[in-house]
Amino acid sequence: MTIASTAKTATTAAKTVEKALKSTSTVQKTTKKVKNAPIASGTGRRKCAVARVWLRKGAGTMLINGREFNEYFTVLSANEEARSSFEMFKITEGILADVNVQGGGYTAQASAVKLGVARALLMLDETLRPELRKHGFLTVDARGKERKKPGQRGARAKFQFTKR
Repeated sequence: MTIASTAKTATTAAKTVEKALKSTSTVQKTTKKVKNAPIASGTGRRKCAVARVWLRKGAGTMLINGREFNEYFTVLSANEEARSSFEMFKITEGILADVNVQGGGYTAQASAVKLGVARALLMLDETLRPELRKHGFLTVDARGKERKKPGQRGARAKFQFTKR
C-alpha cells in the first residue's frame, strides 16, 4: 500500500512539474515587441520639475504630456529654452521626442526638458558630448527653493520690527 501511495505522489509531482514548465513557456510567449520602441531615454530635473524623455523614430517633433510642443509651452522664453537642445543637432530630424514632465512651473519644466533631451541625445550618440557641453546643455542647475527659517516670515523675509 505504501508503494502505491508513493507512485501516486510521484505522478502528482511529475504533473505539477509539467504544469510549471508549461506556465513558464507561456510567459515567454506573451512577451511582445513594442511598436515604435524608445531608442534612448533621459531624465532632466530643475527645482521641483522632472522631465522624462524618450526618443523614438518619428518626424523630428516633440510631444509634451501627449500635447503638441507649441501648445504646451506657450510662453516664448520657455518655448525657446525647451526646444534649444533638441533642434541644435541634425540627428534629431528623424526622431520623435516623447516627453513626460510634471511638477514646478513652466520655466522649471522647460529647463528640465532641455536637460532631459540633452541626456537622451547623449545616450543615443556619445560623440555629441563636447558639443552639448559647449552649449551648456549638460550643465545641471541645482538651485532650489530656500527653506523658511524659524522666527522669520520666510526664507529671508523677517517680521516687521516694532519699537514699542
